[in-house]
Amino acid sequence: MARWLPRSTDLTRFCQKLNRVKTLEDDMMETSFNRCLSTIDLTLLGIGGMVGSGLYVLTGTVAKEIAGPAVIVSFIVAGFASLLAALCYAEFGARVPKTGSAYMFTYVSVGEIWAFLIGWNVLLEYMIGGAAVARAWSGYLDSIFNHKIKNFTETHVGTWQVPFLAHYPDFLAAAIVLVATAFISFGAKVSSWLNHVFSAISMGVILFILVMGFILAQPRNWSAQEGGFAPFGLSGIMAGTATCFYAFVGFDVIAASSEEARNPQTAVPRAIAFSLGLATGAYILVSMVLTLMVPWHTLDPDSALADAFYRRGYAWAGFLVAAGSICAMNTVLLSNLFSLPRIVYAMAEDGLFFQVFSRVHPRTQVPVVGIVVFGLLMALLALVFDLEALVQFLSIGTLLAYTFVASSIIVLRFQQQKVDVPAPAAGGQPNPEPHEGPSAGELKEYESFSDKLQLVDRDKSKEHREPGQLKAAFEPYLEFLSDFYPGEVVTVAVVTLMVSAVCLCSVLVFGNTHLHLPTWSYSLLLVLFSLGFLLSLLLIWAHEQQLSTQTFQIPLVPLSPALSIVLNIYLMLKLSYMTWLRFAVWLLLGLLVYFGYGIWHSKENLREPRPQRVSARYVVFPSGSLEERVQAVQPGPQPAAGLPDTDTDDAKR
Repeated sequence: MARWLPRSTDLTRFCQKLNRVKTLEDDMMETSFNRCLSTIDLTLLGIGGMVGSGLYVLTGTVAKEIAGPAVIVSFIVAGFASLLAALCYAEFGARVPKTGSAYMFTYVSVGEIWAFLIGWNVLLEYMIGGAAVARAWSGYLDSIFNHKIKNFTETHVGTWQVPFLAHYPDFLAAAIVLVATAFISFGAKVSSWLNHVFSAISMGVILFILVMGFILAQPRNWSAQEGGFAPFGLSGIMAGTATCFYAFVGFDVIAASSEEARNPQTAVPRAIAFSLGLATGAYILVSMVLTLMVPWHTLDPDSALADAFYRRGYAWAGFLVAAGSICAMNTVLLSNLFSLPRIVYAMAEDGLFFQVFSRVHPRTQVPVVGIVVFGLLMALLALVFDLEALVQFLSIGTLLAYTFVASSIIVLRFQQQKVDVPAPAAGGQPNPEPHEGPSAGELKEYESFSDKLQLVDRDKSKEHREPGQLKAAFEPYLEFLSDFYPGEVVTVAVVTLMVSAVCLCSVLVFGNTHLHLPTWSYSLLLVLFSLGFLLSLLLIWAHEQQLSTQTFQIPLVPLSPALSIVLNIYLMLKLSYMTWLRFAVWLLLGLLVYFGYGIWHSKENLREPRPQRVSARYVVFPSGSLEERVQAVQPGPQPAAGLPDTDTDDAKR
């Protein structure tokens, strides 16, 4: 039976396949796309992706059902957590200006299977984002016509009583997605023109809401008689924060469009910072005026802003807000449908997804197959799912992508930059250039072992330490870590940091509610997992980073990405168990696609060299010194029967 078990070498090779990273071209600015987008174009694209149903619908939903007027604090915390993630996206977008966003960032630093799962979740993120916007679009249009569309559908089609499905099929939302899909398939110029028009109208409506809202504000709506500022407490604020993450997904669109930016090294970081700052300010101010205009517990979650103006006696203002919100939601829908086929295209180009999605229409120069297929899937989601269920499902995929991008930043910062070294000519000896000190490929001889130790100690004080190596100041205390390859200890420490963060956040979220831990064990677990997190952080910091480059770099690494990781994990654990269940089913489907197709058709799989034999040769010199050389021997023809293997004989001698 033992012969049916996999060998250790096969398991090692299989794990290497799962964790192989993407090989980038030497000139990453070279692309088949048209680099035509400026910083202003990317900023408007990000604002259009973030300011939509999150502003016009989600504010009312979270305020009434989750956080109350403290939705303002929820947006502040969500904006801060998004800022940490956005800085990671900005560094990657500047260093790797390729389409694919979080999928591409994970592929070039962490590994293939993780990149596929992130890309698989990003696909779901865009599909759900577009479907949720379409349902909000439909709800606002229905509110303009006094809910006649909803009443007609419920009367003639019927209703459903399934928990995570909508109460009735929203045919209008599905039709909106199909119409937007048709416009996107016409080409990038049509999509860009529509985005600029709708963004201008949306920003004008937001200014009108803020001016009129502060004029109609009534501070008593935050008083204790109406329930106070935070009626659901800290738990409600944090639960609202997890849901409010849906509002800040838009900056991911900027990273996905970095391959079309004229100067991505500066345009991508600036556009992400400008768009995120403006969107966060808009969400905070609109939430403030909304909860000051009417009591939070009387809000209409489907069309909160328009209904608030109607109830204050400004019917014309409510109509204007509803019309403007539809324009804003158009920008989000176009943004999702514009970015989704590009993620699919990047995965298909790498061989991890079905090759048919990498086809580009010769006239419109867009991946029309991906647009049509995923547009139909998005229409189906908009037809049957509930908005709140869609929003929570979107949050978990977004938070997971943020977590992996943050961890990828740490791994990339402490990796050695890959440099292609030309192989020496056959039969020739390497001819290194003259320099001081030992080099990586130079062989040195020493008269005795003690002389060698003295020379090594002398060289260590002068050598330039590569990224991923232990800092010289910590070597006397952590000398046992010097034997590992550069970056190996950092990778293990990142995994330990993430495990510690999961355990720490699990205790914080479930310790008193679900687990009912006594005070002493609750405190002990918090201390243990906090120490594990901090020790992993210190261990990463004890190693050398890459030198500063001309592109944007997130400050305070590894602290900033580590804070992003722990905050994202905490918010993920605050989501409902049904969200996790549906997310697990989606991941399982993704693994079936990867192991059934992606792992075999990956382009990195085609680049992998054949296994090499390694032989060790020992040569004893007359002086008595011993030199060991380990060199890779290319597999050659097998020796004929009866002839000895010279490599093996040399090793034995």
